[in-house]
Amino acid sequence: MQTITTLQAVYNALDHVKDPEIPVLSVLELGMITDVRIDLEGVHIKMIPTFSACPAINVIKENITNAVERELQMPAFVTVDKEVNWNSNRLTESAKEKLRNYGIAPPARHEGEVNLDMLIKADCPHCGSENTYLRSPFGSALCRALHVCRQCGMMFEQFKPLS
Repeated sequence: MQTITTLQAVYNALDHVKDPEIPVLSVLELGMITDVRIDLEGVHIKMIPTFSACPAINVIKENITNAVERELQMPAFVTVDKEVNWNSNRLTESAKEKLRNYGIAPPARHEGEVNLDMLIKADCPHCGSENTYLRSPFGSALCRALHVCRQCGMMFEQFKPLS
């Protein structure tokens, strides 16, 4: 017996798939899903990593497959979309707020070009101060940079802006 499902049901399942490196954000909030199609074979999902060399891409693909198959009881096929590149403007506003609450400064919105000033300036997610400095352009993951707040003294990561 074939189960009938809707796109909304697929998106509801995808909303439960969290990023393994930032577990407060779903793949939808990160803007990683580029296409969803349902046919007689199952659910076909196209996704993009936040960084081209993201080491978690296979884990994320597997988590998407498992969540959709578990929640919808039908086969899921996940592929990396080679036609679309991720950029930090794909983050939803709720994702940016969740990043701040998690202790990571969200990237600034850009108009298609990222400049060095956007990487250097990051508001502290702990106290909100603009009085911060870039300690290292390399954080715990490829998509993050390390900053220090001169106001509260806390070290924090920034999700790097990317165009």
